[in-house]
Amino acid sequence: MYDFKIGAMVESFRLDTFEAIKKAAEIGAEGLQMYCTSGKNAPENMTAERKRELIRTVKDNGLVFSAICGDLGHGFGTAEKNGTNIEKSKKIVDLALELGTNIITTHIGVVPEDKNHERYKIMQEACHALAEYADSVGARFAVETGPERSEVLRDFLDSLGSKGVSVNLDPANLVMVAGDDPVNAVHNLKDYIVHTHAKDGVMLKATHPEYIYHVEPMPEELRGVGFYKEVPLGTGSVNFPTYIKALHEIGYHGFLTIEREVGADPIADIVTAVTFLKDIISK
Repeated sequence: MYDFKIGAMVESFRLDTFEAIKKAAEIGAEGLQMYCTSGKNAPENMTAERKRELIRTVKDNGLVFSAICGDLGHGFGTAEKNGTNIEKSKKIVDLALELGTNIITTHIGVVPEDKNHERYKIMQEACHALAEYADSVGARFAVETGPERSEVLRDFLDSLGSKGVSVNLDPANLVMVAGDDPVNAVHNLKDYIVHTHAKDGVMLKATHPEYIYHVEPMPEELRGVGFYKEVPLGTGSVNFPTYIKALHEIGYHGFLTIEREVGADPIADIVTAVTFLKDIISK
């Protein structure tokens, strides 16, 4: 039997925030991840009353926030935007701590394989600033895997000299976009993993992630092409039994947080995912 907790992404339910919290508890989740980048849950819009109500509702339903999502778009690869994005990211950290979690997940952009690439240095500078702030308040920015292969991300994180920027391991992104092996990624990134997503998918057509993430202009022949597809847990290319075993082997015992971004009936898919994960964990 493995020692993991199952979480769910609030937005995946496609319900009002408070209804999603209640539904997560009803289906057997133990934790929640919630976007705090825009709308009522953004730090600039979050009233003291709403904070109190969120904290009370989560606690009353026997849940905790496993992480807060602070993803501000395409990351920190554009120097002109980084000042604004870093300051907002710091405010999201402060809000996350008030809500009871010190993990803030984000996308930083596509890390170039070439360390001499101008964008590599821009992203390094931004992540140094994020790491410094996270360290100062006991938080962790958890970079979501996927745009680049795990060894590229590991080398980038090593260059920061801090655990203030860590990893939210998403196995589906690795197989769908980077064509990487999630088990290999677990071992490559073992020193940095603080949160994970439980998501599945398949790659439909291999191409450079910089096209998919709109970092480089997409060639005409690739426009309109489907590159990947997210599918219900257990029906894609992620081998969850071996992936979860790898997480156990490196000593990770945190949340497997279900994320379902597509599908006609996401609640049914989340229920299926909870059952699927509990079955693996219990063996």
